[in-house]
Amino acid sequence: MTALDAPRAIDLRPPIAHPLVWLLLLAAAHVAVRVAVSPALKWDEAEQMLWSQQLQLGYGAQPPLYTWLQWGMNRLFGPSVLALSLLKHALLALAYALMWLAGRALLGPRGAWWAAASLMLLPPLGWYSIRDQTHTVLVAAMTCGAWWLLLRIVRRPRPADFAWLGLVCGLGLLAKYSFALVAGAMLVAALSVPEARRALLGRGWWWAPVVGALVVAPHATWLLSHLGEATTGTLGKMQIQPERGWSKGLLSLLDVYAGTLGLWALVALWAFRSAWWRGPVAPAAPWAQRVFMRYLLLVALALLGMVLLAGVTDFKGRWVVPLLCVVPLAAFAARPELQSHPRGGRFTGAVVALALVMLVAAGVRPWFSGLRGQVDELNHPAAALGEALRAAGYDGQGRIVAADHMMAGTLRTRFPRATVAACAAGEENVPACVAASAAAARAAGTGWLLISRDDRGEPGWWRQAAPGAAASVIELPLRMVRAGTPPAVYRYVWHPAGAEKK
Repeated sequence: MTALDAPRAIDLRPPIAHPLVWLLLLAAAHVAVRVAVSPALKWDEAEQMLWSQQLQLGYGAQPPLYTWLQWGMNRLFGPSVLALSLLKHALLALAYALMWLAGRALLGPRGAWWAAASLMLLPPLGWYSIRDQTHTVLVAAMTCGAWWLLLRIVRRPRPADFAWLGLVCGLGLLAKYSFALVAGAMLVAALSVPEARRALLGRGWWWAPVVGALVVAPHATWLLSHLGEATTGTLGKMQIQPERGWSKGLLSLLDVYAGTLGLWALVALWAFRSAWWRGPVAPAAPWAQRVFMRYLLLVALALLGMVLLAGVTDFKGRWVVPLLCVVPLAAFAARPELQSHPRGGRFTGAVVALALVMLVAAGVRPWFSGLRGQVDELNHPAAALGEALRAAGYDGQGRIVAADHMMAGTLRTRFPRATVAACAAGEENVPACVAASAAAARAAGTGWLLISRDDRGEPGWWRQAAPGAAASVIELPLRMVRAGTPPAVYRYVWHPAGAEKK
C-alpha cells in the first residue's frame, strides 16, 4: 500500500446500519418538522419565493444557482414550504454525504462519519442554516465536494475527475462568490505539496478550468454589467471602515472563528481529552495534512489581510463556514488512531444528542418565541390570511404588490397563480414600483392586490403607494403565542380586473 492509498475495511453491515443513512434520515425529519410547524416564511425563504418566479442570470447581490434550483423545486412541488425545505435539507444531506466521501479518502468508516457529522457542530451551518439560510448551505455542499474530488485526484488522477472538479468549482462560484477564496486557497495549498502537485498537473488537468469556465461564463457576462448591484450589499455588511483601525476587525474575526469552531472543539476535547496531543503524530496521509495546514494558513492570512489592508470590521459566521468546514476532517486525519479510541463512542453520542436537540428546537422555536412575547415570522397566520383575502374577494390571480418581501414571498405560497412583487420603502421608488405592477396587471387584463402588515410597516408607505386610497383591514390572531398578544394587522386594497374602467 502506497502513502497515497487510504485504509479501507470491508463493511458487511446492512444498509440501514450505515451511519450516513441516519444523517440522511435526519435531513428528512427536518423537512417534516419545517412543513408541520408553520406555513409562514423566514427572511431567506421569502426572498427565494420572490426571486424564483423566473429564471435570470443574476439576482442582485447573490449568485443565481440556489434560485435556479428553487425554481426547479417549485415546478415539481409548487411554490411552498415543502419545496423550500426539501431543497435546503437535500443540500445539507449532500454536504454530509460529500464530506463523508472526502473522509473515506483518508479514514475508515468511523472517522469519515465523524468528519461528516461534525458539520452539525459548526453552528453557522448546523443550526443557523436550519433556521433560515440558503446560499450558505449550497456553497458548503460544493466545498465538501471540491475537497472530496481533490483528495480523490491526488490518490488516483483521472481526466473525468478533473472535469467533475471543474463542474463543482463552477457551481461553487454560482452558489456564493466567496467560493473563489475556497478554491484559490485549495489550489495554492495543493500545488505547494509535491505529491498533490504531480497529480493536479497530470493528464487531463485542463478539463477542470475549461469546465469551470463554461459553467460560470453565462453568469459572468451578467456580472460584468451589474457589478455594483452584485457587490454593494455585501460590502456594506462588511462595514469597511479603514479609519477606525484594525482592532474591531480582529475582534470580529476572532469571534467568528470561535463561533464557527468552538462547539466542535469543545465536544472533541470532551470526548478524546489529551489523546489529541499525547503521543507521536502519525497522520493518515502526510501529504494531505500538509495541504490542509497550508490551506487553513492561507485562509487565515486572507481574512487577516481583509482586516489590515481593506479595513473590514465585521465578519459573519455564514461567510466563513465554507472556508473552515474542512477543519474536523483535517483534525481526524491528523489523528487517525482516534477511530479506535475507547472514548470514541462519546463523540458519536454527543453528535447524536445535539442533532436531536436541534431537531426538537427547530420544531418548538415558534412556541418558544411566542411564549417569550417575541413574535417570530413563523407565528404569522399565513394560511388564515390567505383564506381571509379570498373571503374578501381576492381571486388568487393577477398581481400582488406587498410592502415588504416577507409578505410577498409568503403570499406566493398561498396564491401560486399570482405574480408577486415587493415595493419596500428605502429599497424601491415605491410610487414607481407600484405603478409598474398596476400597469402590468392592466395590460394583462387581471386585477392587482396592494397589501402591507403593520408589524413591518414603514411610516408613510401607504401615502406613497396609494395616495388617498382607503385600505381595508384584516386582524388575525398570531399562532403559538401567549394570551394577550396583540393580533397581526394587515391592510390591503383589491383592484379587480376592469374596475378602473368602470
